[in-house]
Amino acid sequence: MLSILGNPKRLCGGMTRRDWIRVGALGLTGITVPQLTALRQVSAGEGSSFGKAKGVILIHLYGSPSQLEWADPKPDAPADIRGELKSIKSSLPGCDVCELMPNFAKVVDRCTVLRSLTHPYPIHGVAYALTGTPIIDVAMELAPRDARHYPFFGSVVERVEQERQGQLPPNVVLPWRFSSKRKGEVSRAGPYAAYLGPQYDPLFLEHVGEANRGYIKTLNTQKYEGHDPYVGLKDGSYFVTPGASSLTADMTLDRLNSRRTLLGQFNDLRQQLGSSQAGRAMTKHQSAAWDLIESPKLAEALDLRREEARNRELYGPTLFGQSLLAARRLIESGGRVVTVFWVEFGLAGSGWDTHWDHYGRMKNELCPGFDTGFYGLMTDLDQRGLLDDVLVVCTSEHGRTPKISAAGVGAGRDHWSRAYTSLIAGAGVKRGCVVGQTDRTGGDVADRPISPKDLLATMYHLLGIDHRQTIPDRTGRPLPLVEGDVIHEALA
Repeated sequence: MLSILGNPKRLCGGMTRRDWIRVGALGLTGITVPQLTALRQVSAGEGSSFGKAKGVILIHLYGSPSQLEWADPKPDAPADIRGELKSIKSSLPGCDVCELMPNFAKVVDRCTVLRSLTHPYPIHGVAYALTGTPIIDVAMELAPRDARHYPFFGSVVERVEQERQGQLPPNVVLPWRFSSKRKGEVSRAGPYAAYLGPQYDPLFLEHVGEANRGYIKTLNTQKYEGHDPYVGLKDGSYFVTPGASSLTADMTLDRLNSRRTLLGQFNDLRQQLGSSQAGRAMTKHQSAAWDLIESPKLAEALDLRREEARNRELYGPTLFGQSLLAARRLIESGGRVVTVFWVEFGLAGSGWDTHWDHYGRMKNELCPGFDTGFYGLMTDLDQRGLLDDVLVVCTSEHGRTPKISAAGVGAGRDHWSRAYTSLIAGAGVKRGCVVGQTDRTGGDVADRPISPKDLLATMYHLLGIDHRQTIPDRTGRPLPLVEGDVIHEALA
């Protein structure tokens, strides 16, 4: 092969100038540019992992857990950094975890632990973590339809793969419409289709069930003392598509047919809307709602009461655990992207946003449900032979401050985006691997900084989507799916 000496200059698409000069020589032997690209992917380890995942379960812990009390503890740090919780050994050597997560500790060896995520925005930027948007600010965070937003990961997958025929909606969110179950009128940005149009918004499901336990949560002078489904659920909960929970047992065939007649009138009106975004959005969500009645496969996947009791128990009697069980059932039935949010409930500033009562909430509200739910998902997927085909990602907006604050009720940890942890496992991902490390306080990245955009690029890669391809925005300008790099160290 003709080889050109000199320093490599990297061009768009990951090839160097030297590679392009080589192409001229390779062309003489009949090797084309696409073939060279394929050869480079194989030599870089991309070929075997590209497109490995048949589906993805994306878990987002809204509010953001502390890296120090998850999978990056610092037992030798000063007391005001390491905190009052101890760490325990996990199944992955060199990766101790929080003592409140003994079940999670058993399955860490099935994951790659990313300990060095970092970015410059310590706000609740779900839209920054889960979309290609290059910037985020508080105004964008609180405005889901801000024109500067980029589309949500699941929406992009649906748009890019719009010709793909599946038996289930390709982009589903659990347990309910994002940011809709806590006090306050402000909505939060994140899982929306932005310039792709509302027809590519996720299908937000609804949870049907009753909480039977709770934990007192505070936010400044506000207090929530009711039962919380993230703390405990009565047996028998399940999920439905929007509006389906209003269909009661006394819904007779005549009443159902009356609704269909009304639906027919609605369809006549919708046809007048032509190809407008509003019309297409109505078509999508109307069809999804009727699928619950007309599609046994979707109905069965959402009805957790059909699952064996021992499997429901494996995931734990909490909203998080049962949401993960529903995600497994949806993916197993042919779903493509299922997103499980652990979101605010009862109060704003809840979820994993532990500015106040950090240790009380970790012990009584947060860690028990995560510990059992994540263990249940990984164990179940592995036992069913699904972990080789399903990608599991667990992430958040940022991490939390290394130094403990004394604000509010008890100790707290505040927002911190300079270093935090995420998990990735399953299809195409190495088992039992740690990528990156932080300094002795867990406050800064000491090795291998990773952007949340790199994580998104890796997710696209494993689904068989080139993250460098473009889609047009509202003005027709071609924008890449995400400006990031695949995390090759995490790939099998």
